[in-house]
Amino acid sequence: MIEGGCLCGACRYRTGAAPLNVRVCHCRRCQKATGAAFYARVMVPLVGLTIAGPVGWLHADSGIRRGFCTRCGTTLFSERQSAGTIGLSMGSLDRPELFAPTEHIWTSSKQAWLVLDDGRPQYPEGPPA
Repeated sequence: MIEGGCLCGACRYRTGAAPLNVRVCHCRRCQKATGAAFYARVMVPLVGLTIAGPVGWLHADSGIRRGFCTRCGTTLFSERQSAGTIGLSMGSLDRPELFAPTEHIWTSSKQAWLVLDDGRPQYPEGPPA
């Protein structure tokens, strides 16, 4: 079971699905959306995810819908309905230590001061198909 929620506790989510992938995205959209240098997330199937609480949604032109707590602003989700998937922000997981990213994507946009020396594969744009 994967469970998580926002900083103030108003929003909660859970799923029994296994992760499809765990990645760190360095694209500018993710940087802007999270207010951070990168977005680490666990991607799961949208089917089977339950969400409770005051979640707000921002529809982006990229086809990704981003979810956040309307009370405290915590970034929670990055949903791609067309693929039936949703990213759960690592920082919002109850047990983030259970997951480790397998790769870095969009490193062409990473912050210049950030040195990636963790041995994980790095892709200048999205991962290979």
